[in-house]
Amino acid sequence: MEAAEQAREQVVEAALRKLGLDAKTRLLAGRDMWSLPALPEIGLASLVMSDGPIGVRGVRWTADDPSVALPSPTALAATWDPVLARRAGRLLAQEARRKGVHVLLAPTVNLHRSPLGGRHFEAYSEDPYLTGEIGTGYVLGVQDGGVGTTVKHFVANDAETDRFTVDNIVAARPLRELYLAPFEAIVKNARPWGVMAAYNQVNGVTMTEHAHLQNDVLRGEWGFDGFIVSDWMAARSTKGAIEGGLDVAMPGPHTVYGEALAAAVRAGEVAEETVDHAVRRVLRLAARVGALDGAEPAVPESRLPEPVDGDALAREIARRSFVLVRNERGALPLPGGGTVALIGAAARDARVLGGGSAQVFPEHTVSPLDGLTAALPPDSLTYAIGADPSDELGPAGPGFTLRAVCRDADGRVLGEGSLPSGQVQWIGDDLPDGVTYDTLHSVEVTGTFTPRESGEHAFGTRGLGAFTLTVAGEVLYDGVQEMSDESDPFEAFFGAPTERGRVTLTEGVPVEVSLLHPLDREHAAPLPGVMFSFVHLGPRRDPDELIAEAARAARAADTAVVVVATTERVESEGFDRRDLKLPGRQDDLVRAVAAANPNTVVVVNAGSPVEMEWRDDVAAILLSWFPGQEGGAALADVLLGAEEPGGRLPTTWPARLTDAPVTEVTPTDGRLPYAEGVFIGYRAWERSGTTPAYPFGHGLGYTTWEYESLDVTPDHATVRIRNTGTRPGREVVQVYAAAPATGGAEGPARRLAGFGCVEAAPGEAVGVDVPLPRRTFEIWDEAAGRWSVVPGTYAIEAGRSVTDRRLSASLVV
Repeated sequence: MEAAEQAREQVVEAALRKLGLDAKTRLLAGRDMWSLPALPEIGLASLVMSDGPIGVRGVRWTADDPSVALPSPTALAATWDPVLARRAGRLLAQEARRKGVHVLLAPTVNLHRSPLGGRHFEAYSEDPYLTGEIGTGYVLGVQDGGVGTTVKHFVANDAETDRFTVDNIVAARPLRELYLAPFEAIVKNARPWGVMAAYNQVNGVTMTEHAHLQNDVLRGEWGFDGFIVSDWMAARSTKGAIEGGLDVAMPGPHTVYGEALAAAVRAGEVAEETVDHAVRRVLRLAARVGALDGAEPAVPESRLPEPVDGDALAREIARRSFVLVRNERGALPLPGGGTVALIGAAARDARVLGGGSAQVFPEHTVSPLDGLTAALPPDSLTYAIGADPSDELGPAGPGFTLRAVCRDADGRVLGEGSLPSGQVQWIGDDLPDGVTYDTLHSVEVTGTFTPRESGEHAFGTRGLGAFTLTVAGEVLYDGVQEMSDESDPFEAFFGAPTERGRVTLTEGVPVEVSLLHPLDREHAAPLPGVMFSFVHLGPRRDPDELIAEAARAARAADTAVVVVATTERVESEGFDRRDLKLPGRQDDLVRAVAAANPNTVVVVNAGSPVEMEWRDDVAAILLSWFPGQEGGAALADVLLGAEEPGGRLPTTWPARLTDAPVTEVTPTDGRLPYAEGVFIGYRAWERSGTTPAYPFGHGLGYTTWEYESLDVTPDHATVRIRNTGTRPGREVVQVYAAAPATGGAEGPARRLAGFGCVEAAPGEAVGVDVPLPRRTFEIWDEAAGRWSVVPGTYAIEAGRSVTDRRLSASLVV
């Protein structure tokens, strides 16, 4: 232990000795939605946490304090670049410090077990090694900036269906080799200051009480010395949680800790020494982030990284994450001097982030239409909507300028604040200044709407209770929405968007809008808060007419670029996907455009795989994920050839859902067996013999590469490659280890052993040295309860994807 760390520990121990039982147990329970209580008697400030996988929202649901929005975590993993992930972490630490946040509730390192996982956009990959490497870079970067992380969700929280209660049945070997592996790598290589315990059970024990995994494995075997915080509302038992290793139960103030924990100690049910262990870990966190007087923070102000340009980094990550999976006849980059027809609703209103815990409010977003309009000469770009991915009302967005006005029972204004959209989501203390739950009687969303299109506009509500909806002076609805019967408590509370009326409006002519919502204590939220939405849908035109219009635009241009997308109703937190289809008539749109113009490029704006039955009919396909606030500018960079698409697939892309070897996400009688064992992702695809649309690791660039040589030692592979194209390029060299044939435990045909990123000029040869971790040659021996080397002759293979392996060398282990 270094001297500075020893000094911090001494301050922690001195502070702990000063605390009485009630203060200690209060510290372990949240003060409110996002923070822990301050303890002035020991110089402890309130520790503040915030969601933060792609941006730092802070503690307020408001656009008044905007956040940089980076591309989604799966996009970050598609860069295959831990150094870039570290730079992203440093930016987020910078944002956190600006907002007074001490701890980011990220990264998510659960695996893409099934393509139906609804929250996969927030996780990195199907592969545990790649996940661990990107997660390590992210954690190092955030903590370089003196801000804590909570690696989540520990563990096996790989789907959303019944996530609060599901019992995931996972054998010891896949648990160790797959689901625990990213956590283990990050703990050992990045020393995270926090871990978040998941909602679910693993093998019959809820994770917030899982003493074996939290105390014996995480802390005992791996040496984790940080704090464990519950996922929000996941802690269920006072004695079970504290003895199971959970340090902090969130959110507060009413949790299983606090007064309940103090009472359990006084009743002799819980040892005070157990409470002291948890308090010590929280104080250690406070010391590290500079929230405990007398303790030098882990990163003093003088050692903070240089400031990061958030817009520039968001744009760089986006273009580095884009995966070019198809490029026939050199369709990309687009030739200069031609005309482009840009098509698709998502080209104008891009989906830049995934929502849920990943929701932030950037100061601006650059859509594909914005990016290409800025980059192309005048009169060379046309736009057609083609087909909208959704015919469902969504939170009021473009064209709306809204504020939320809060009043008491007498109609007096208590406070107000701007809204980033028609969605009100105030949780805990996240209320406008001057407003309290005790005095708040009603919230009115009010402002103006300037339509982008003439025609009949639909307006409505989402949420429970009484609403009065007025548009252009006309009351469209005055009534009460009752509770629906939904399986997820959050979905049941929010309800579905409901149309309340239609008004014919004129493009460019503003009208006043208002949605008044008196609060009804009968419809109390799962957490203290106010949650409802003012929703809207623009004029609907005949879909066949729109598609025909898009085809005409495509026929008249040199190149057609179609942007297709998922929506928040088919891919977001809180539910799993039912299928992998693009919503609406987007498939029909692509087919029609491709038939009209052979030079059709499709941009897929989705966080995880979708079916693309038209993939062989188009010239190029570029996966843009959820590309963050600068996505449209990055797209223009890549389409026009200013930059190369740098991404490689971090997850296997199925041709059809029915081909995927692992799909089950729905529990039976509360249990979800991981019956596939160690065979998920490319490991399962190789075993099944089925060919996906695009394999793990696949991705094209704008140059070509020759793999010249591979030299292997027991702990390294050295690969020499040459850029044989006409422009500079960047290559992700992937190294796989094919296991020897043995009569022992069955395992995958090969696994990712390592990778490295290199750049080279045309004609230049470069070498990349890829470490081979010892774990590459080990399996978890369930009988012995330990890691065991599998001896024999391994084929060490280097190439561009799991199926495009260019070189091979033997290694005897």
